[in-house]
Amino acid sequence: MAVDRFEDLIVWQKARVLTAKIYSATRTGSFAKDFGLVDQIRRAVVSIGSNIAEGFERGNNKEFLVFLGVAKGSAGEVRSQLHTAYDVSHLSEEQYNSLLKMAEDVSRLITGLIHSLRKSSMAGMRVRQP
Repeated sequence: MAVDRFEDLIVWQKARVLTAKIYSATRTGSFAKDFGLVDQIRRAVVSIGSNIAEGFERGNNKEFLVFLGVAKGSAGEVRSQLHTAYDVSHLSEEQYNSLLKMAEDVSRLITGLIHSLRKSSMAGMRVRQP
């Protein structure tokens, strides 16, 4: 089926949930006081969903692929920042593992969408989901 709205993309939905979880985690404890890391991880996580949405709205696969590449890079940035947050004791092991798994899932979904779009022969088609 064709997807007509970025809000219907599972990858965008999962990126939205990850964003909310990151915002929640960065509001409490020592993490909330690490203004530099809070700002950086929030910007990176917001970038994931924003780039998926912007690329989708461009209306063609070529541009969408560019924005998906940026979103994937931001997902990597979030994972790196989660490692830092855990290493400096801003996150419990449980929080860290949960957020890291979510970020990895989003990254994998972006990769899958990239592969799917690259296989598509229709340059202007919207995303197809099973």
